[in-house]
Amino acid sequence: MARPLVLLAPGAGAPSSSRWMSAWAERLGDVGDVVRFDYPYMRAGRRTPDRLPVLVEAHREALADARRGRHGPVILAGKSMGSRVACHVALEEPVDALVCLGYPLRGARGDLRSEVLFALRTPILFVQGTRDPLCPLDALEDVRRRMSAPSTLYRVEGGNHSLEVSVRALRAAGEGQAEVDARTLGAIVAFLRGALERRPPPSTPAPEAGEPSPE
Repeated sequence: MARPLVLLAPGAGAPSSSRWMSAWAERLGDVGDVVRFDYPYMRAGRRTPDRLPVLVEAHREALADARRGRHGPVILAGKSMGSRVACHVALEEPVDALVCLGYPLRGARGDLRSEVLFALRTPILFVQGTRDPLCPLDALEDVRRRMSAPSTLYRVEGGNHSLEVSVRALRAAGEGQAEVDARTLGAIVAFLRGALERRPPPSTPAPEAGEPSPE
């Protein structure tokens, strides 16, 4: 099987070149070939994100550019807003798996942004900090029970919206953030291994009339 493509989308507040994005791009390089991109508002130097249709279209264009000439598995990964937009893209484009690094389930007004999750059919992994106010885990579990797509939740104990654990909690556990991130990456690798093993084999084109069938 060809090496997977991992399209990694940024969150709303920082570009794809941020330290957080760079660190996770390096880690996910263990999984496949990682490609990062920025949404139009970030490229234009604006702070306010584009409206959802613009974000989705930009994400689709980035996916088309990244997968050009490739034939292997495709994984959409994203931080926060980027993960939510990736879910919308997965409704329109064939991809093999979704990895949400801090899915923003709760909107600014307190509403649950779950409609796209109910429409999904693509296997999805939620990587969520237990201290993330944008994704109450009890609400996410309720959503997962009603989803049609196969879903997995990995909890980063003590993690915030960026999956970072406080210095005090790390000290109490006798470890550093690097150990936390390594366990998280291990969970991602395990999820993707299972998702890609279940991926249907590529279809063989039917031979043209008069051509012999392949052996």
